[in-house]
Amino acid sequence: MLINCVVYENGAKLADIPVSEISDWLDRPECFVWVALQDATPEELDEMRGEFGLHELAVEDARNGHQRPKIEEYGESLFVVLHLIEQEPDGDHALSVGEVDVFVGPNYVLSVRSHSRLGFLGVRKRCEREPELLRMGPGFVLYALMDAVVDRYFPILDALEVEIEAIEDNIFTKGAALSSIRSLYQLKQRVMVLRHAVAPLLDASAKLHGGRVPEVCAGVQDYFRDVVDHLARIQTSIDSIRDMIGTAIQVNLSMVNIEEAEVTKRLAAWAAIFAVCTAFAGIWGMNFEHMPELQWKYGYAGALALIGGACVYLYRRFRRAGWL
Repeated sequence: MLINCVVYENGAKLADIPVSEISDWLDRPECFVWVALQDATPEELDEMRGEFGLHELAVEDARNGHQRPKIEEYGESLFVVLHLIEQEPDGDHALSVGEVDVFVGPNYVLSVRSHSRLGFLGVRKRCEREPELLRMGPGFVLYALMDAVVDRYFPILDALEVEIEAIEDNIFTKGAALSSIRSLYQLKQRVMVLRHAVAPLLDASAKLHGGRVPEVCAGVQDYFRDVVDHLARIQTSIDSIRDMIGTAIQVNLSMVNIEEAEVTKRLAAWAAIFAVCTAFAGIWGMNFEHMPELQWKYGYAGALALIGGACVYLYRRFRRAGWL
């Protein structure tokens, strides 16, 4: 679905144009065309390929989707894949993963957004409010799109940090160890979703501000350095959260073992107490002919008193030792 198709000249918007006129405007100097698509059909991508002269392999990647974040050069053009991470609206902390594919050439920008609710109209408005920067051409538009995508990672990261802190507060609650482990593994899965979006993009973005910079990005290297800095900060926070999750899981497993050991000690203590009862009852239940206690008037009461006293003594000892 077509969202926008706009032509710009010297940083100023000229007009909204139909797709069929794109190739006519591309031949004009100081002009570039910015097109935005959402959930594009194969027919729309083929039409854009014809208008912009896009590389067949890049179009195939955009058509198939589910690509790893990357930046590829095709002659004078770039093909950029970014992951869009969003919180599900149902409030269960689940993350949805969308994708935006950006084709950038000397005189055009084409963004294809898929499986995402949030658009980039704010990015276009921001660029149009800064004509002196928009005059830098498609390279600055690519920076603005990447910056918007990366900025959307920060709220996700903040939510993950708040969640790990809440789980840590619950670790030492009695009986909550198993539920905490389950929550930690679910959190780890969401952290990996964010990491899969950030880590490859961090590696790929290095080529946009250092060394041999692609021609389309010449003059805006400093802006891409800012994007790389943000990605590096996010990556550092992700690594920190992963370490915290690993430590929390180990602590939870230790708490489970401690709780199981406490139960084992209580069972062992009660088993020892009843073993004394069984031992005395076993001795007096052997029915030997010459057993003085059997002929004693107070033998039964004395046996019960001895068994009860031994049980009370053991109970107090185990209680003092913390086993009961």
